[in-house]
Amino acid sequence: MGIQDWSEKSILVDLSGEPEMGNELITVKKMVHDRGDCDVVIDFSDVDIITSSNLSKLLKLRKMLSDSGHKLVLCSVSSATKGIFMVTGLDGNFEFANDKSEVLTSL
Repeated sequence: MGIQDWSEKSILVDLSGEPEMGNELITVKKMVHDRGDCDVVIDFSDVDIITSSNLSKLLKLRKMLSDSGHKLVLCSVSSATKGIFMVTGLDGNFEFANDKSEVLTSL
């Protein structure tokens, strides 16, 4: 995983696939908690599948960010992975973007 401070108020995460994903999401949540005032963009380019446990971690991260008025945007999500969000009914809970560069320029 790569975590970059894109700007003073946004973090870019290049998320790894399973099994590292769970630990990486925990790390990101801790960083957001410590840092406070930021938006998070997660690039799913290297992710093929997501487990229910990691969906839960993403939901908790999204809630933490939205409670403080910030955004979580998921980018470059494969069709198979996006299908998991749709089947679970969670696609409406997340903001999706095709490309991280378009999101980062808008934040």
